[in-house]
Amino acid sequence: MTKVLLFGAMGVMCKNVANCAKAMDDIEIVAGIDREDHLDDPAIGFPVYDSFDKVTEEFDVIIDFSVALAIDKLLDYVEKTGKACVQCTTGLNDAQLERVKEISKKAPILRSANMSIGVNLLLELVKTAAQKLYERGFDIDIVEQHHRRKADAPSGTALALADAVNDALDNKLDYIYDRSERRQQRPHEEIGISSVRGGTIAGVHDIIFAGEDEVITFNHTAYSRNIFANGALNAAKFLKNKEAGLYSMQDVLR
Repeated sequence: MTKVLLFGAMGVMCKNVANCAKAMDDIEIVAGIDREDHLDDPAIGFPVYDSFDKVTEEFDVIIDFSVALAIDKLLDYVEKTGKACVQCTTGLNDAQLERVKEISKKAPILRSANMSIGVNLLLELVKTAAQKLYERGFDIDIVEQHHRRKADAPSGTALALADAVNDALDNKLDYIYDRSERRQQRPHEEIGISSVRGGTIAGVHDIIFAGEDEVITFNHTAYSRNIFANGALNAAKFLKNKEAGLYSMQDVLR
């Protein structure tokens, strides 16, 4: 049995994680952390504290679906205790990302921009497509869509897809987020990344390879947040008892 603490427990994604965990026999949510205590609410199903110092339950892995502003407290705790952590929050700054790497030398951390199986397969597919198509004149752009509440743009998944493409091309491409101020032909040595925010869109990513007289588009559409929740739970089971290191969903899928 893998016992989990949810960081950002009262947020939408952690509520999805808690609901999905109910269908699994080998994992249990035992406690959570959020801005306020929620200790006696039967609808939640587990105690929620406003500080790690108040947690008395034993747990194996932390699953983090919070916000970038809260990450430093989480990283402080992981660094101090060596607890395993599935870190799913996007929008981290460079200093926070560097700190995740440093702390992974002391604790097992699994970080992924997207927890779904489909997206992680897509990361491999776009590498192959980039290698085959870019040198044959195909331009590459990414368009991502998410719900109105998502604070960061572009999405972590869009950046991960761009990184996968760029890695396959020896980092030849510049990332362009806005062309509104330019009056020039599109350079081949760039990848455009555009963001749409609205409604309740769970997540849509299109990777467009546009050539002469033909277009190839890879699309991933999330119809519910359950795909991310189930991915995080499977990642937690994978991470239990792992040695210190920085892991990804690619490791879970191997």
